[in-house]
Amino acid sequence: MVKKLTFAGGVHPNDNKAQTASKPIVEIAPPKELVFPMVQHIGAPCKPVVAVGDTVCMGQKIADNEAFISAPIFSSVSGIVKAIEKRPVPNGAEVESIIIENDYNDTPDETIKPIDIAKTLPEDIPGIVREAGIVGMGGAAFPTHVKLMPPKETKIDTVIV
Repeated sequence: MVKKLTFAGGVHPNDNKAQTASKPIVEIAPPKELVFPMVQHIGAPCKPVVAVGDTVCMGQKIADNEAFISAPIFSSVSGIVKAIEKRPVPNGAEVESIIIENDYNDTPDETIKPIDIAKTLPEDIPGIVREAGIVGMGGAAFPTHVKLMPPKETKIDTVIV
């Protein structure tokens, strides 16, 4: 017989979901204009790799920085780059941002290709993760590829995603 592992006590804060718990999930259409700040992760800010007037596709890289602790930024819609200018972010700062006018076509970027993980070498994974722009969700948005590159004497045998 397998004994269920559990512990007594713990913190059980109020989840404050009373106002929305009975509401249905609704899909919200993306807006006509999207703002992509160049600071979306901890580390070096990105620099635009597109210019005003460029047509961009959904999933296209629009900003990057070669710094080790940085991650590229991709467009979530297809459309036209209308401006590159400073815009406010939640902390009140104004940062360089790419403004894209959504064309609502969701044209996918042709560079998006599936990866055959069975044929991928372990040492290639950090580069793939970096080029995908994957960052942590713990609040600092720390670039994940850095976490996959420990000192040489450290071995990673399990990655939890």
